[in-house]
Amino acid sequence: MAREKTDLLQGTLDLLILKTLAPEPMHGWGISLRIQQISRDVLRVNQGSLYPALHRLEVRRWITSEMGTSENNRRARFYRLTAAGRRRLEAETENWDRMSLAIARILRADEAG
Repeated sequence: MAREKTDLLQGTLDLLILKTLAPEPMHGWGISLRIQQISRDVLRVNQGSLYPALHRLEVRRWITSEMGTSENNRRARFYRLTAAGRRRLEAETENWDRMSLAIARILRADEAG
């Protein structure tokens, strides 16, 4: 069975980025790879979606960035979660859990009842 492209719901990418940055700062390419790895290649974030999302999160002050050197000795912008970003991650995770549980209930509901 061929793998289907999985599009992310609006706002879901922000949550995934915040969660990915929670343990440590990362550069954009690293964020993209980590999401792909953890999702077992189900989710792939292209640069055309990733960098606008990173900019949006930085404008909202949920993340901050600074230049650094990547593991392959190249200059890269590293993104870090802020205190406000940690609070937002917690709130969005709770919201995601509530919404996914509600959707699961609907999908498991008996069609006759």
